[in-house]
Amino acid sequence: MTNDFYILQRFDKREFIKNDVLLTSEAIELLGITRARLRSLVKSGKITPCKKSGATSLFLRDDLIEKKKELESLRKKYRPYEY
Repeated sequence: MTNDFYILQRFDKREFIKNDVLLTSEAIELLGITRARLRSLVKSGKITPCKKSGATSLFLRDDLIEKKKELESLRKKYRPYEY
């Protein structure tokens, strides 16, 4: 029986976290929204942090990129004068 999964080595874990895990401030910048809007999205369950500690949350980059595409399509639909 062979293992069909890859165990991340220490270096790989650090690279993954450095490149693919974002802090609250980085998430706000990537999405182009305010801190209050991000808080609202988290509270409503539309974005789920992978870890939360006090005022700081950690988010996966892939989740945020997916949400950014959704937000951009909604902005184009409801605010076409901005594009």
